[in-house]
This record gives sequence, structure tokens and C-alpha cells, in this order.
Amino acid sequence: MSVDNYVDEKAFRDCVEKAAKILRAEELVAFPTETVYGLGANGLSTRAVQKIFTAKGRPSDNPLILHIGSLAQLGPLLREPISVYAEKLIEHFWPGPLTLIFPASDRVPSVVTGGLDTVAVRMPAHRLAREIIAKAGVPIAAPSANRSGKPSPTRAEHVREDLDGRVAAIIDGGSTGYGLESTVVDVSNREASPRILRPGGITEEGIEETLGVSISMEGSERKKDNVRAPGMKYRHYSPDTDVELVEGSSAVMQARIDEARMHGKRAAAAITSDRADKISADRILVLGDGTDLQTISSHLYDHLRAVDKMDVDVLFVQTFTETGLGKAIMNRLYKAANP
Repeated sequence: MSVDNYVDEKAFRDCVEKAAKILRAEELVAFPTETVYGLGANGLSTRAVQKIFTAKGRPSDNPLILHIGSLAQLGPLLREPISVYAEKLIEHFWPGPLTLIFPASDRVPSVVTGGLDTVAVRMPAHRLAREIIAKAGVPIAAPSANRSGKPSPTRAEHVREDLDGRVAAIIDGGSTGYGLESTVVDVSNREASPRILRPGGITEEGIEETLGVSISMEGSERKKDNVRAPGMKYRHYSPDTDVELVEGSSAVMQARIDEARMHGKRAAAAITSDRADKISADRILVLGDGTDLQTISSHLYDHLRAVDKMDVDVLFVQTFTETGLGKAIMNRLYKAANP
């Protein structure tokens, strides 16, 4: 099934109806969101959700995010009323690329929570995703629609590369917007300030401004058990090609490339446009304008996937300042370089 920029409203509606029907039948549908493509299943059905883990090759103790289409779907998923902080975050950032961690009700299957007492919930802003969820009539469990550990898919063709034949339907809604997964914030403790568990399109600075308090960011080296958010425990975002991060000038990058070549390796470089004429490598991937982190984030996974088709041994990637969206970009790059 394919939707082309929603030009044909009838085709759009037909696509929504077919996707919802498949989800109600407890099968899998890959669909676009404003972050990355998601692999959706009926989030209240253990049988349906287990198919996600099988299709992705995903460890079963890795929690999933439940996607809702309206606030009416939130209450039944929660064990207790939400906090004032959660209310503010919902008001300012939903629908959008923000996932919140709440105490889970008994209605949420343990296969969704990874055996934890909390549940991750998001209300996507993407029209197609919201319409599918509404039509299905249930919250949709939907991790990224890729084989576990690989770079997340931002286009339908990425999904086909990883999951063709493993899912009932792949809906082509074009390229996603943010290109990185949602920010995950833990609001499960009503007596404590929220914590960012995973950086994403909603920045730490934006959250602090909204709440009027300082918040903590979960460290990348925390103990990897009982993690409350997806994308924290296992190998993520990694191409098959080795990835090495390079902090510093173009000269530093060139020295690393030259050293790799001296050892017989073919090297690619992922750099911003201002460095494109300063670097010599076997392949060059231009990430975008260094001042436009939104564009860089939206194409990051595309580049990480493309390098595996370039007949190179190593990809050198320049680093970014870890403020604003740069924090989310570097979070993904650190994981890609340290599988």
C-alpha cells in the first residue's frame, strides 16, 4: 500500500481502512510517523505484540512504546493519575515526538512493558499514523520498523530492505520529518522531577523552559538492566560498516582517513557541507549545512544505511556540539560507533 503526499483523499482513506483492518486482525503494519517508520501491532494483544519481536529479531525484555490517537486512550493505560509535570508536557508537546513514561495499569501486557511496572506512551503528530490508530480503535505498539540494531528507517524502502516478507503491509508515506526517534521522558514518579531517558526532537532546553525546572539526563553508561525506555539496552542504529567518530578540525579528520588508507582500508567520510572541499576520502557523504541540525538529523539514518552499499571498510563521522538537537544526534552516533 502506498500513500503519495495525501493528494488523493480517497486513496488516503482506503489506506487507513486497510491498515486498521490488518491491525485489528493482530497482524503487523509498518507505517510512517513524524520521527521514523514504526512497526505497528495491537498494543493490547500479547499475541500481536510478540510478532513485533519475531519480525525485528528484538530482545523480548526491551520495552515498546504505545502510540495513541487521542487523550481518551491514555487513561486506561495508567495505574494512577498523571503528575502536574506530565500535564504540562502533554499540553505543550502532544501530539509530537515526545514519549512519556507512566506507571502502567494491568491492562498493558507485560510483553509491551518488558516486564516493568511502567509503560511508554506517545501521541504522534503524523496525520496518517493518527488516523490509523483512531481507525484501529486500540493503542498501537510500534518500535522502529527495522531489524533490531540497524539504523532506523526514515523511508519505506528502508523498511522493505529489512522487513519485506516479515510484515503484512508496509505503508509508503514518503520521508519522515525529524528523522530521529522521539525524546523519552520519565514522569512515573509523581514526587520527583522528570528525567530524560533518551534525547530526541524535543530538546532538553525546550522541556526545561516548559516546566520551569532543571531536569536530569540519563547517562549513556548507566547499568543496562531494568531500563525504562527503548533504545537504551542493546546495540542500536549501527550499519555493518565500522563507524568512528572524529572530533576536531578537517585536518584531524583527514589524518584519520589517511591512517586508515595506509592500513589498506577504504574510507568514507560523513561531514557537513563546509568541509566537503577540505576532505579527501574514497567516498564522501555530505550531512548538510552544519548550522541546520534539523536537516542533518532528518537524513542521518539515510547516510548510515547508504554507507553499507559503498564498498568501504570504515566510515568517519564528524561530531557535533551536544546542545539542543545536537545532543540527540550525538546520542545516535555514539551508539552507531559503539555497537
